[in-house]
Amino acid sequence: MSITKRYELFICGLFFVSLGISCIIKSMLGTAPISSAPYILSLRYPVSLGAFTFIINMVFLLGQIIILRRQFPYIQLLQIPMTGLFGCFIDFTMFLLSNVAPAMYLGQMITLLLGICSMAFGIALEIIGNVVILPGEGIVKTIATHWNFEFGYTKTCFDTSIVLLAGLLSWLYFGELRGIREGTLLSALLTGFVVRFFLNHVSYANQNDGRLGENGQ
Repeated sequence: MSITKRYELFICGLFFVSLGISCIIKSMLGTAPISSAPYILSLRYPVSLGAFTFIINMVFLLGQIIILRRQFPYIQLLQIPMTGLFGCFIDFTMFLLSNVAPAMYLGQMITLLLGICSMAFGIALEIIGNVVILPGEGIVKTIATHWNFEFGYTKTCFDTSIVLLAGLLSWLYFGELRGIREGTLLSALLTGFVVRFFLNHVSYANQNDGRLGENGQ
């Protein structure tokens, strides 16, 4: 696969992840774990969700640099423009879905599941593209590699910490819990399974396309 196609897949993945995050928020059943803290901050301050997503991810990038120091691979500075694009996609998809407000619980659950599927599909495209990782995943990988922790365990602890931070901010700002509901839990539990489903099928389709191209068909 050419490097151009890899970047195209990655950018498409960013869009679908942002669309999934926006769908989950619009379901009114919670937020995706990684976006929970930016969402609470966007409710409190006159700054968009996409902008707060960029700011917090830059903190994650700084954490990678502090931990790795001279071992930090400078190609990963591409996380900066990619995260900026990601933030723009989030604000754009929130605008696209501005009129989405399901009233019934069934509609909310359908919107939530569509969001999880979209987010998982986007993550699968990012993995297949394999050009750069976003800071939220980069800091987890850095911590796991640097201290020899298991990646899945580190990811779970990291996401849990973000949700706890969001819960704390929500209580401090509003005196109640906002943005963290059953949708947050379902997103955390289901996304990995759906990502694996898409990886199996999208990778298989991509391999078939490659074979067809080689055979000139």
